[in-house]
Amino acid sequence: MTTTVALAQIAPVWLDRQATLAKALDRLREAAAAGARLVAFGEALAPGYPFWVEHTDGARFESPLQKALFALYAEQAVDLSRGDLAPIQAAARTGRLWVALGVIERARERGHSLYCALVLIDDTGTIRNVHRKLMPTHEERLVWSPGDGQGLRCFDIGGFTLGGLNCWENWMPLARSALYAQGEDLHLAVWPGNVRNTRDLTRHLAREGRSYALSVSSLMRREDIPDHIPHAALLREALPPVCADGGSCIAAPTGEWLVPPRVSEETLIVAELYPALVRAERQNFDPFGHYSRPDVLELHVNRQRLRGAVFVDDEARPGPKSDTVPVNADNSAP
Repeated sequence: MTTTVALAQIAPVWLDRQATLAKALDRLREAAAAGARLVAFGEALAPGYPFWVEHTDGARFESPLQKALFALYAEQAVDLSRGDLAPIQAAARTGRLWVALGVIERARERGHSLYCALVLIDDTGTIRNVHRKLMPTHEERLVWSPGDGQGLRCFDIGGFTLGGLNCWENWMPLARSALYAQGEDLHLAVWPGNVRNTRDLTRHLAREGRSYALSVSSLMRREDIPDHIPHAALLREALPPVCADGGSCIAAPTGEWLVPPRVSEETLIVAELYPALVRAERQNFDPFGHYSRPDVLELHVNRQRLRGAVFVDDEARPGPKSDTVPVNADNSAP
């Protein structure tokens, strides 16, 4: 038994949600034709990673430039309640694909704050999971809000148990352990790009978990800055020629490369994975199985979605729903 997976390494149509999703749809059709069961895209693909922050004095307080770019970013963010991913969901259903897509999520219940989220859509087109990045990294904290543990979940897919983390979350031992504890044996690490992130950690993730490790990245080059966005000329001058060079790759449960990092090209990487190889490597090490000591070490994970407010209205209370006292026609008490 095997499972075919595809890693879609593409550049977004930067800061343009709909155009980027349309580009992703082309890769989904290509992956379905190749027989893929799972298709994964990079971190923050729609509408793109905030590369401007590092290169344009992003920490400047009350900066008109930073406010204008954030306003555009919030406008182009993905609103799940609005159905922004409906075309992706339809393609997943048509192609019988599971889709893992990195987005910038605007959650209406949290105002205009933005989250780096990994959205998992199953092969019926249903959104199964939304994992918000636990801790934005360095300058990301100027545009992204910290997430929560609600999305630390794994799912059965084609003979594997799939889990995923965003970017530097993959360095967090306890976040990885939360997935291992659910039987994860297919790990997805999504990145905005750059082989410097994927070339070392991907093999470590695979060897530590005795799992397949998929790292999927995006591309971002100076020519990918659209003409129509605010301050386009300034951004072309400030940003380096290449912000993200890809680096998507796959490591086997042995820690060896199945697909070495691919750089500087838009591509669809397709590979067959073998559950039997996971079982073989678990013979000597199973991180939350025979090589664990739950009597000594135990992890507690809070998977509540944090909302900031809980409203209890009259409709939720038992008993009368109104302060009005009922009376008979003659104004006497009933």
